[in-house]
Amino acid sequence: MKKIQKGFTLIELMIVIAILGILVAIALPAYQDYTVRARVSEAVAQTAPAKLAVAETASSMNNGLAGITTGAEAGFDFPNETDYVTSIDVGAGGVITTVAGGTQGTGAATEPTMTWTPTHASAEDQTSPINWACSTTPAASFKYVPAECRTEGEE
Repeated sequence: MKKIQKGFTLIELMIVIAILGILVAIALPAYQDYTVRARVSEAVAQTAPAKLAVAETASSMNNGLAGITTGAEAGFDFPNETDYVTSIDVGAGGVITTVAGGTQGTGAATEPTMTWTPTHASAEDQTSPINWACSTTPAASFKYVPAECRTEGEE
């Protein structure tokens, strides 16, 4: 009587392990980038109250954005460092600087700093809606910030 083979051969098991190793080698860096982006997006989300404060102050002042020189004048104060945000500062002209990092850090090799620059939609009307332009430094952190904060040609 013939004996029936049960189970897998050694070569079949080695092929499966090799395939899993390749998948893990590809997936792990992608997942790490994803987690850093998620942490940086918290910094972007926490910038929203500062943007609102600048927009409201600019629309209620006679000279618009030019009248804003500090966060206190805009009615915004970032009280403490959070897990993923080091600071959010409002400067002259309503320019907002957001520094990612915080107490736990985002995991990026170099923590990104995003600068949000406001401009009125209509230069003549200081109560017109505000458009926000974003720039990021250093260049090493471009892949972690939103697309609107990347320089032309960077990914």
